[in-house]
Order: sequence, then C-alpha cells, then structure tokens
Amino acid sequence: MDLTIVTYHYVRDLEGSRFPGIKARRVSEFRKQLDHIERNYKVVRAEDVISAIRGERDLPDKALWLTFDDGYADHFKNAFPLLRERGWQGSFFPPARSVLVRELLDVNKSHFILASQTDPVPIINSLKTLILEYQGPDVQNFDQYWQQYAKASRYDGPEVVFIKRMLQGGIPEAIRTELLDKLFQKFVSVDPRSFAADLYVSSEQLREMISSGMYVGSHGDRHLWLDQLDPDKQKDEIDRSLTFLNGIGAPTSNWIMCYPYGANNASLRNYIRARDCAAGLTVRVAIAAVGTDDPLLLPRINTNDMPH
Repeated sequence: MDLTIVTYHYVRDLEGSRFPGIKARRVSEFRKQLDHIERNYKVVRAEDVISAIRGERDLPDKALWLTFDDGYADHFKNAFPLLRERGWQGSFFPPARSVLVRELLDVNKSHFILASQTDPVPIINSLKTLILEYQGPDVQNFDQYWQQYAKASRYDGPEVVFIKRMLQGGIPEAIRTELLDKLFQKFVSVDPRSFAADLYVSSEQLREMISSGMYVGSHGDRHLWLDQLDPDKQKDEIDRSLTFLNGIGAPTSNWIMCYPYGANNASLRNYIRARDCAAGLTVRVAIAAVGTDDPLLLPRINTNDMPH
C-alpha cells in the first residue's frame, strides 16, 4: 500500500518578520497545498497507518499522512486551525525538553544564526575565528572541516551546508555548544530562553491539539543525533520522551517515533520496538510502501516536493 508522508517544519508568514530568511512554508502556501491535497489525496490518521502496519486494515488509494517536526508554536497557531477546519488530523513530533523547560535546541540555534544574515560569509568568518581558538586534540583546523563539509545539498549551497554540518554535529558536543551559544548571542539574541518560549509549542497547547483529535508522537528528548549515542543514552532519550508524552495525554502504546535528523541505528530500533513503538519516520525521500518497508524506517517527502 502506497502512503505519501509529507514533512513540515516552520509554517509562518515571513514578510515583515525579524527572520525573513528562515526556510518556512508561508501560511498562504500551506493553505493552497492543503487545497491540492484535498483534490488529489485522501488524508489518513496516524491510527489508520498503525492499523495498516499491523495488517488490520487497508489504506485508501492515494493515502497521505501529514507530519510536523520539532514542536514549533507555528504548528499550534497556523497549521492546527487549518487542519481542524477540514476535519483532518496532523501528527506532531515535539522534542520533550524544548516544550518542558524551554531549552533552545541546537538545530534551531543554527537555523536562526543562518537566517540572521543574507550572506553566510560573516558567519563563516566568525566560525573560523572560534575554531582557531578551540583548536586542539579534539578540534581540527578550519581547512580540514571545510574540505569535509562544504558540499552542496538538495536545498543548500556549500557555504550553508558547511555551517549546518559544523553546528549540528561536525565538532565535539561540548565545544559545539559553546560555539553555537557565542554565534547565537552575536547574530540573534542574548536571551535564548525567551527566544525558545516564543518559538515552541507549550504543553497546554499540545493537550488542546490532542483533545481536538491531533496526534502527538516522539521526537526524542533533546533532538540529538540518536545514532551517535551509546545504547544507554539512546534509552534515556526515548524514556524521557515517553514520560513527556504520557504527561500530556499522548499515546505511549503503539506509538510513533520521528527520528531527529532521520538518524537511527539497529540498537535504537531494537529498543523502541521493545517499548511498543509501531512506526518510525526517517528523512529518506520516497513514497512509503506499507507492508513492504520496515515500519520503523518509513520514508517521507518534504513539503517542497508538493505543489505550493
């Protein structure tokens, strides 16, 4: 059974905003994309997908599943009302810590550092200076990192990819966190906690979404590259996330995992399977084949792959 799984992140109007460079689906575009989906697909619920995976029912032809990563306030303010209008369910995957303690995730620090500048060169120059300060046994020189990471991707040029890779995993975590904080304070804000309070959905908002029929699943605790953690730390990330889901009234039996960055490995999949996880969402770009694909390795397409 074919299943088109669409991924969304930011859904916001950019004109007149402080960060017009953030990569977002504008609300007007999102509305038009939903119109396109209504004409051409049958939107299904997370529960429908789980039942199909378990062999209990078939999905309709042209089935489509709407998923929203990272737990942004955008999802409550802009996406949720439009879905509720149509009687559709969206599946939302917030990292626990960003909701519970308003901790600004490293991935979002890097997004807004990049969005603060129309030209990435000032960020690269600042990063180069900081790398020189920290250079030692655990930190290579700038040119080595540049050769390794400055490669264009599907959506970004080599300069932007370099910044993303460096700030999201290229250097050791403790040093990377310090670099991120310094760059964030220089280019974005000196108050990351207030920034986080505005950026992320709250527990109360998630409970309202759940009571209105939306699905909320796991995106880990701290939005880490889970494949880079040892098994005990993987378990801690999952356990903390499930405790959070239980606290807001979201399912923790036959639940759905959305891997941060799509990163997973066998030890992680074995653990979430043992914890009664029904499905896992990756960032591999393809139409999912329910009944053929490993249910813990379902591919998705990006909103940019749909007409908008």
